Parts: sequence; structure tokens; C-alpha cells
Amino acid sequence: MNLNLSMWYQAGVFIILALFTAKFIWPPVIGAIDERMKRIADGLAAADKGKAELVLVQKQMQAEMAKAGEEGKQRVANAEKQAAQIVEEARNAAAAEAARIIAAAQADANNQVTKAREELRDQVATLAVKGAEQILKREVNASAHADLLNQLKTEL
Repeated sequence: MNLNLSMWYQAGVFIILALFTAKFIWPPVIGAIDERMKRIADGLAAADKGKAELVLVQKQMQAEMAKAGEEGKQRVANAEKQAAQIVEEARNAAAAEAARIIAAAQADANNQVTKAREELRDQVATLAVKGAEQILKREVNASAHADLLNQLKTEL
């Protein structure tokens, strides 16, 4: 009987220990495990959300980089176009300035030719008067014969 009682005693202690454990120990342990599982699940969800945001940010960054590249290309094209326009304007200004200089030079040359002709006429008239003096052996009065000399100048 001694064996039976000891067995019943052990079974009673085991049942009391099982009830005590089920009532007081398992609920906090299960709660802690559940809380830990919830934090792990939340951490994994946050990591997944972070990965998704990272992918989104990378796509946005690539789009911004592509946009910046296109803007850069556009700016270079505009600068090249503006440079070509400036060169063309300078070329046109230089051509206009050259035409103005040529026209001024031609006008100056025409004035000098006209002046040289007038001087040549005066010299020819003077030579004609001197020649006439020699022929007539007398002095011709230039002031008295001014009309005659002017007529001679226009004929030359």
C-alpha cells in the first residue's frame, strides 16, 4: 500500500503542479511568446515596407536622374544654338561693317579722283595760258581772262 499511496501522492503533486503551471506560469510565458511573435511580425512588415519604399525611392531617383540628363542635353543644345546665332550675328555685323568701309573708301576714292581732275584741269589751264604767252609773246592777264580760263577748264 505504501507504493500505492506514494504513487497517488506523486500523482496529486503532479496534478497540482500542472494546474499551478497552467494557471500562473503558462499565461505569462505564452503572452511573452505572442508579444515577441507580434514584434517580429511587425519588424518584418516594417522591413518589407522599407524595401518597398527603397524601391520606390530608387525609381524616383532614376527618373530624376533621367530628367536631369535630358535637361542637361537640352541646355547644351540651346547653348550650341545660341552660340551659332551669335556667330551668325557677328558674321552679319562684320559683313555690314566691311560693306560700309568699302563704300566709304569708294566715296573717298571718287572724291580724290574728282579733286585730282580739278587740280589737273587747273594745271592744264595754267600750262595753256603759259603756252599762249609764249606764242603771243606777251603776258595774258589771268583775272581779266577768268571767263575764258573757266571755259577752258570745263572743256578739258
